[in-house]
Amino acid sequence: MWAAYILIRGLKQRYPQVHLKAFTMVEVGYYARISKLSIRETLLAMKEAGVDSLPGGGAEIFHPRVRKLICDHKVSGQRWLEIARTAHEIGLRSNATMLYGHLETNEERVDHLIQLRATQDKTGGFVTFIPLAFHPANTALAHIPPPTGFDDLKAIAVSRLMLDNFDHIKAYWIMLTPRIAQVALRFGANDLDGTVVEEKIYHDAGATTAENMSRAELERLIRAAGRVPVERDTRYNPVDRVKNPFPTPVPKRTENFIPETSLTLNV
Repeated sequence: MWAAYILIRGLKQRYPQVHLKAFTMVEVGYYARISKLSIRETLLAMKEAGVDSLPGGGAEIFHPRVRKLICDHKVSGQRWLEIARTAHEIGLRSNATMLYGHLETNEERVDHLIQLRATQDKTGGFVTFIPLAFHPANTALAHIPPPTGFDDLKAIAVSRLMLDNFDHIKAYWIMLTPRIAQVALRFGANDLDGTVVEEKIYHDAGATTAENMSRAELERLIRAAGRVPVERDTRYNPVDRVKNPFPTPVPKRTENFIPETSLTLNV
């Protein structure tokens, strides 16, 4: 916990203008346990160090039957939601996710969405919802078929209908493929994320998509779908590159290395 605190504090001191989105609900739960702190105390320490918001990973499917089968080492679904509510209460907004296409039933997917919707009604702290397609290759569930494009589009469409209190639904092209993500813009998604630079999780699980996409190609996909591309920041505020141009590139060095950034386009 305190190593993470020092890391975040050091980053914020060096780059105060950078929005730091870090630590899933699962990681917050782990840090609280090993540090013998409450969830609130852990989140307050993270916020004090410089964390600005939280990603939405680790939600998987909230139903205990599914979590016991696919992620019994992670916090429970109810604990995940409790951590998200606490984060929202202290002013840290977060994303939310759902991992679909493995051992869950349609009813368990709907239950997951209902619980997210109820939490959002109470806190209003979720920024965006990201349906994540399960990639079975290189996992213990490699024998099951992966979700189809039809499954992906249905997940996007049902999410948009169910989560009427979420402003944004993301089509993550790097796992859906650019073509399916583009079509998803007509099925309820309003965000393609993003230019990326390097992606490990899905590619380790067998994804064959590219690990990055140019700004021009992202804009082309969005316009071809009949939408207008808008660059955004983490909180979905439009970014004006005339007033805020890209910083001058810094050569890669082994010391004081500043990593490349990823562009995200909202539509």
